[in-house]
Amino acid sequence: MQLLMALFAGLVFGLGLIVSGMTDPSKVTGFLDLAGAWDPSLGLVMGGAIGVGLVAFHFARARSYSLLGVPVQLPKARQIDRKLILGGLTFGVGWGLAGYCPGPALASLATGGSKPLIFTIAMLAGMVIFEIQDRLSQTAVSR
Repeated sequence: MQLLMALFAGLVFGLGLIVSGMTDPSKVTGFLDLAGAWDPSLGLVMGGAIGVGLVAFHFARARSYSLLGVPVQLPKARQIDRKLILGGLTFGVGWGLAGYCPGPALASLATGGSKPLIFTIAMLAGMVIFEIQDRLSQTAVSR
């Protein structure tokens, strides 16, 4: 049942991305172009998502287990550190250059275009490089 609910949630998320236009890189770059022809519609989509998320997290905090009986695991980290700032800046640069972020890029794979495929491959390569670097640095510290 958990797998089925995860599939359903992913489908709803992907459809939401497509319907809202977040899978269109020109819409994303239009939102990020504050000095030019700024398109605020993406901000409204984000605001709606944040509103829904706030309500969901409010109810989730009051529960120990989800409706499917799985323990609720909410994020515990609250500090803003160097890794968070550098990661956010890197994410923002990639988002601005490509017009994709991870969720919309994956949803855009359904269009069959080469741009979302190239972006997804590059994103996965970046994740692998980070994991290798992180493991190497942890190994060096433990010596």
